[in-house]
This record gives sequence, C-alpha cells and structure tokens, in this order.
Amino acid sequence: MTHSDALPGWKPAAVLACSVLAVSTGAIFARLADAPPLIIAVYRVGLAFLVLSPFASWKAGPELRGLTRRDIVLGLASGLFLAAHFGTWITSLEYTSVANSVVLVDTIPLWVGLMAPLVTGERLRRAMVWSILLSLFGSILISVADFALSWQHVWGDLLALAGAICAACYLLLGRALRQRRSLLAYVMLCYGAATMVLGLQVLVAGLPVVGYSRSTMAALVGMALVSQILGHTAFNWTLRWLSSGLVSVCLLGEPLLATLWAYWLFGEGLSVVQGIGGGFVLLGIYIAARSER
Repeated sequence: MTHSDALPGWKPAAVLACSVLAVSTGAIFARLADAPPLIIAVYRVGLAFLVLSPFASWKAGPELRGLTRRDIVLGLASGLFLAAHFGTWITSLEYTSVANSVVLVDTIPLWVGLMAPLVTGERLRRAMVWSILLSLFGSILISVADFALSWQHVWGDLLALAGAICAACYLLLGRALRQRRSLLAYVMLCYGAATMVLGLQVLVAGLPVVGYSRSTMAALVGMALVSQILGHTAFNWTLRWLSSGLVSVCLLGEPLLATLWAYWLFGEGLSVVQGIGGGFVLLGIYIAARSER
C-alpha cells in the first residue's frame, strides 16, 4: 500500500457516511419519475457516465489505455451486475413499498459475507458478523409491519432480493479492481458497461428514451447526480481503504433514511417497530465501524 493509499485527502468514514445519505434518495427519485424501470435505470447510470467521462479522460486517460485484460474483464463484469441490480431493484418499486424494497435490497451484507471469502479472500471478523446480524434484524423490523401477502408484493420482494445479490457481486468485483486502479478508471469501465447493457435492453423493449415530463426528467437527473455520482461513486472510492463488509453494512443505513424520506414525501407510515429496527441498523453500523482497522 502506498503512502497516498494509507492517507487519503478525505476521511473514508466521512465519505462513506455522505454516500449512504446520497444513495438513500434513489428510491425516492425512482418513485417521482413517471417512466418505465429500464428507462430510469439507464438514465441513472448513463447520465453519470456522461458527466464523469470528461474528468476521466483528463485525469485517467493514460491509465485507461494501459488497462490489462483482467482489469477490463473485472470492470465489465462489475458493470453487468450493476445493470442487473438497477433493473431488478427499480422494477421492485412498482410492486412493493419503498420500505420493503430498500430493506430487502440492502440484505447485501449477507451475500457479501457469504461470497467474500471466495471472491476477495477477505475474512469476516466476529465483530463484523455480529454487525451484519444486528443490521439485518433491524432491517427486517423496519418492514415487518408493512409486508403484504399478495402475489404482487411477493414478486416485488423477490425482485429486490435479486437486486441485493447482484449488488453484492458488483461490490466484491469493484473492491478487487479498486485495490490497484483509480476511481475514475473503475467507474468508466463499470458505468460504461452498465449503460451499454441497459441501453440494449431499452432498444430491444422498444421503449421511448425522450418525451417525458419536466418533473420526470428532473427526477432522473437528480438520481444520476445525487444517488449515483455522490452515492455510488463515493462509496466506490471508499472501497480502496475500507473492506467490502464494512461498506455493505454501512449501506444498511439506506432503509432507515429511505423510509424517513418516504414518510415525509409520500406519507408512507413509520411505526414504532420500524423505529426500533432503525436503532438496530445504526447499532450494527457502529459495531462495524469500530471493528474496522
């Protein structure tokens, strides 16, 4: 690890906290956008790719031209899973509540914990295991009062779970590549691949790319700038210094924040049980942060 790696200009923990706040707006922007899920997904990652491209060409041009075949494969695979994550999760918001969707999609730590030893060789410490269990228990409490037994909700829940598995693969592959490549080089590969995959799906489905209302376009732009660039890109930056386990556990703060956003904007109720669940999530995040070297 180089000196610049050990002492970044920004504190990784602070950046991670800001990224969780930014990511929590994703479900809200998706609800506000009156467009098909695939359109929402391709705008989110595609606009982020376009905004970051000039900076990547300026700052990481030589690095991008010197990428190895392994780097390219890892970056493209990460982008493929990111596209699958957005496609399944955003679609789930059409069938189930914001609370249910973000809670289930944020079971990411469970899948990261199961796959990390195989993908990155990371070993989960006992404190991290406890933080995952506490956070998952809290996440379940947040949504337990809102779970419905209709097939429509079940389908939405399954889509959100599929999104969680895809996001876990995206995180693990991203950490493997971020250990030796800059943030801009990584996101150009990842976001570019995700944009191409989602764009092809939009073309095959014959969905209109333009012609949406101003409010929908504002929501799509907000999702790209806030949820994607300030959210996803920021926590991708932290993967160079923090473990994928810690990052994924801290992202469990998203259900608590998204539920609060939904209560404020859409009137989706917040019960005492959900408040207690939020406390468990925060306790899990605290234990994870304390255990990180």
